Amino acid sequence: MTHKELHRQHRVGWLRASVLGANDGIISTSSLIIGVASAHSAYDSVLVAAAAGLVAGAISMAAGEYVSVCAQSDTEKSDLALERKSLINHYEEEVIELAEIYEERGVESTLALKVARQMMAHDALGAHARDDIGIAIHSTAQPLLAAFSSALSFIVGAALPLAIVIFNGDKNLTVTVALSALVFLAVLGALSAFLGAAKIYTGVLRVTLWGALAMTVTSLIGTTFNGV
Repeated sequence: MTHKELHRQHRVGWLRASVLGANDGIISTSSLIIGVASAHSAYDSVLVAAAAGLVAGAISMAAGEYVSVCAQSDTEKSDLALERKSLINHYEEEVIELAEIYEERGVESTLALKVARQMMAHDALGAHARDDIGIAIHSTAQPLLAAFSSALSFIVGAALPLAIVIFNGDKNLTVTVALSALVFLAVLGALSAFLGAAKIYTGVLRVTLWGALAMTVTSLIGTTFNGV
């Protein structure tokens, strides 16, 4: 029976975008609600601000993630094109370069050269993309997937505090939204830590602390404007 570990590296792309989107949706929308509510604004104003924040935030997250990942994709394509050209014009030098990389990793020089030739005979560009540039198939930039994941997860995250506003009304809105947001963030942190095989309490702490900070600051801003 072949031994095979369960690796999670293939989850990094969509997991990062999804966690970032949901985290931002919960924190930004909850903070916006608390800031507006702390200024003693009318309930309708709080509701409109929360709904507008959800829509604007989702579009902003999608656009930002798309542009960011496109830039990464463009860089990867440029590096691969440069490597492809070098393989055509300087094949032997590229063999030696790859062999030296394997030597630095602990492979004996003669064997490293043999491995480099075999790897390049099988897939020269793939070998250099992986071992020279550091581009792997499972981590290749996917702009549309990242944008969609980020926007969708933001909507899910932002919908949670928005639902609190809708169903709770204006009764103790600031406290209710703050406590609910911390619970939502704790669940998100635990889930992301579980999927990433990290410590649960670490995942919970790092999202709830930042969320608490954001909501405290916006509450102070709202209270200050109300006083003015």
